[in-house]
Amino acid sequence: MKCRILHETKGRMRVRFCIKRMTVKQADIVEYALSAVVGVTRVQVFDRTCDVVIAYTCGRDKIVQTLSFFSFNDEKNISLVPDQTGRKLNKQYEEKLAAVVIRRCINKLILPHPIRKIAAFIKASRYILRGLKCLLKGKLEVSVLDATAIGVSLLRGDFKTAGSVMFLLNVGDILDEWTHRKSIDDLARTMSLGVEQVWTKTDDGQEVLMSVNKVSKGDVIVVRTGSMISLDGKVISGDAMVNQSSMTGESVPVHKSEGAYVYAGTVVEDGECTVSVENTAGGGRYDRIVKMIEESEKLKSSAEDKASHLADKLVPWSLGGTLLTWLLTRNAAKALSILMVDFSCALKLAMPISVLSAMRDCSRAGITVKGGRFLEAVAEADTVVFDKTGTLTHSSPRVAQIITFGGRDEDKMLRLAACLEEHYPHSIANAVVAAAADKGLEHEEFHSKVEYVVAHGISSMVENERVLIGSHHFIIEDEGCTPPDDRIFRHLPKEYSHLYLAIGGEVSAVICIEDPLREEAVDVVKKLHEYGISRVVMMTGDNERTAKSVAEKVGVDEYHAGVLPEDKAAFIRAEHDAGRKVVMIGDGVNDSPALSEADAGIAISTGAAIAREIADITISANNLYALVELKRMSNALMSRIGWNYRKIIGFNGGLIGLGALGVLPPATSALLHNASTLAIGLRSMTELK
Repeated sequence: MKCRILHETKGRMRVRFCIKRMTVKQADIVEYALSAVVGVTRVQVFDRTCDVVIAYTCGRDKIVQTLSFFSFNDEKNISLVPDQTGRKLNKQYEEKLAAVVIRRCINKLILPHPIRKIAAFIKASRYILRGLKCLLKGKLEVSVLDATAIGVSLLRGDFKTAGSVMFLLNVGDILDEWTHRKSIDDLARTMSLGVEQVWTKTDDGQEVLMSVNKVSKGDVIVVRTGSMISLDGKVISGDAMVNQSSMTGESVPVHKSEGAYVYAGTVVEDGECTVSVENTAGGGRYDRIVKMIEESEKLKSSAEDKASHLADKLVPWSLGGTLLTWLLTRNAAKALSILMVDFSCALKLAMPISVLSAMRDCSRAGITVKGGRFLEAVAEADTVVFDKTGTLTHSSPRVAQIITFGGRDEDKMLRLAACLEEHYPHSIANAVVAAAADKGLEHEEFHSKVEYVVAHGISSMVENERVLIGSHHFIIEDEGCTPPDDRIFRHLPKEYSHLYLAIGGEVSAVICIEDPLREEAVDVVKKLHEYGISRVVMMTGDNERTAKSVAEKVGVDEYHAGVLPEDKAAFIRAEHDAGRKVVMIGDGVNDSPALSEADAGIAISTGAAIAREIADITISANNLYALVELKRMSNALMSRIGWNYRKIIGFNGGLIGLGALGVLPPATSALLHNASTLAIGLRSMTELK
């Protein structure tokens, strides 16, 4: 593709494609294709000017070469683009909104009065039919009030007022739908990402780690406990319990065996399966996620429900007030002024937009929220429970020391440990694999099937001997392995966490894991207290010594050491029984029960796939300040909702009073009411301060 470099600095380049016009589809192909390049961190496409801004960490030559060979017709590039994109959605609603405004201008400025009257009746029929349907169901809701206001205006010959009401209702509906669809789209796209590499099985049975974008139809992938199934396909071997609630809404895991179909985005909770890929990356998962989100009750917060119900409850009062005013004054204008004003439109428009806009703001801050009710839960929370490893400490702990027994070689023990740990996504496992990589130790598969025991360890067979790796509790107490009669074993360094490796029933090595505290952890705990969290708790499976050391450094209110996954969930249930609202933050498979039990479960983006799947909120792993930002925005959202309530009730109540006194004519009441509704709706779309 021919293009011209307009401007560049270190790590950033702005180029212009040498084409007359860039379509929305072409802009999306450019964005997704360049974003898939390793080393590219951000891509911005300006379709109107055919400009592209690329931020990168790789070599400049790689970017130039990629642009040189880029083609809009490349099937691989086209396959990366989801079925629906934010750019396409925005274009669609921009055109829809522009069409409404243009039609309004033509109607007022060009069409003669008789034709305007006919057009008003035609447009009004939609609202009147909607109101009649509501009445036939025995309900008095907002649609009845809209139909009555428009119908009475038309009967009085006040076509100007009727037209204004219908125009503003139409604009409000479009803005509401646009914001709603955009938030769903952002959320769905975020959920569609996250799995960059998969284990593929070669023809000779070897397992190779490969980029998900390089997997082709017919390739075979292997998925084990705690991992996300990254591509649609059919199980060709193995047995697994799969959590597919994100696709089907089923609350319990589903058994999958040979011949069963599995979906991208679902998670293996137990077991493992080998899958023949049928849909590659970008093969349709987006639409299923959108459907799931739209059908999910999670999108609605109690504040939205309250606003919706209050709006409908106020309709009879508005109609009653109109009738009473007419009976007392016999003045149709005064009665109609009340009818033109209701609380319902603003309440039903402003509250959902406020919540969805807050979700959008969270997304911009690297926070994915699966529903409005979880922002409300964070705002109301008084207790925050942290897992330690990967949350208060860095998600990438380091191997500090390897202590061997029985004359065994350190490198061989590390190589064996890495061979077992590489299959399971956990921060300590990643540390072991990274330490082996740093030493250049090859650890190709030479063991049999591995079995993962949640929160304990891993078991396998190597050269006809059983090999175990895991916690002291798992190796010594549960499995009964023989500890070495060694002074060093009895006095292991206290400042580290310990990972025990046993071969043939004997402890052969202890890997000391350094668990560095996040630099911002202390400040984050302090700020959470300032934002209204009265109790910060740390829970960890580590020993008392390590837990106490971290707790004292961070400044949590209390800590619990040596806990199992069910203990974390039980603690949250006990807090609920005590009347507390609880937020749980974790990153591992063992945090999943507690994340599910909490009022709002928050997962770290680099954590286990099952934790991200079950969690209600996912935050960036870069730093914990995202938690503070989440709490700030949640508090700001509830403040905005409170402000909206006060302004809507106060302003519209004032309009009703002035209308009943005859100060405001119906047309002015309608204009001010609809203008205030639109203004509050637009304000609700602005960024939370």
